[in-house]
Amino acid sequence: MSRRRTAALPTPVALLFLLPAAVLFAVFVLYPMATALTYSLFSWRGTAQDAFVGPANFVALFTTEPYATQLPRAFGHNALLFAGAMVVQNSVGLLLAYALHHRGRLRRLFQVLYTMPYLVSPLVVGYLWSLLLSPLFGPVNAALRAVGLDAVAQPWLGDPDTALWVVVLVTAWQWVGFPLLVYGAALGALDPAIEEAAMLDGASSRQRFWHVTLPLLMPVIGTVSVLTFIFSMEAFPIPYALGGSSGSPAGATDVMSLLFYRTAFHSGASNAIGISSAVAIVLFVVIVGISVLFTQWFRRVERRLT
Repeated sequence: MSRRRTAALPTPVALLFLLPAAVLFAVFVLYPMATALTYSLFSWRGTAQDAFVGPANFVALFTTEPYATQLPRAFGHNALLFAGAMVVQNSVGLLLAYALHHRGRLRRLFQVLYTMPYLVSPLVVGYLWSLLLSPLFGPVNAALRAVGLDAVAQPWLGDPDTALWVVVLVTAWQWVGFPLLVYGAALGALDPAIEEAAMLDGASSRQRFWHVTLPLLMPVIGTVSVLTFIFSMEAFPIPYALGGSSGSPAGATDVMSLLFYRTAFHSGASNAIGISSAVAIVLFVVIVGISVLFTQWFRRVERRLT
């Protein structure tokens, strides 16, 4: 009787349950992707589609100014955002999750506190930090001057040497709750007998973390890393709130999504739709290609560890 109840659903019934999600995916993901690809292969006169030009928009994107300068610069900034997220956001999230996993008291409270910025709109977080870092009335510089660190206080978002790092740190500060939650769930799913066996063998807490817990978390680390890469390449609200659509100052906070937005809506070029669609396709290809490579690499690492 139980076997009949747990039998797989008939194919038509299963497809019926999948249909709503499939329709939403087709309307909001597949259709925009196909539309962007189509738009990128035509020239445009404002909003009127002109002649078919094939890859000409992509060639112009890599050979015509200002795109030939702005595109690699924006991609480099996205890469730095990803590197900063991996070094700061994911590392801190893992360490916090591991520390809270071994603390019974107040664990839920600290999980909520660390996760709260992650639940706030990134645009709100960006504008909030732009006020906090204001050189005129921001409390960050005021606090530094109050303790005698006047030389450290500076216009954080007005200096090209510091603006991008502010974007990196603000992004990591907001999103640290995401890896914390994922790693916390993964740690809770591990068999405690494995760590207890290592403890009985005389392994220290550091040895248990590096040689027992971390290898077991490798599948989750791979998933978080790929998602972090996707989020970093798609970054828009925080760079926009801190540096505006132009990636101020002097393009120091420019990213791929800002380049797409600026090309499509602020450039005033007659072929803005064609060029901006080419930017979107390039970004899509980079995200998909590197995500696949990351996934394959992490799977090879998992097989070696197991």
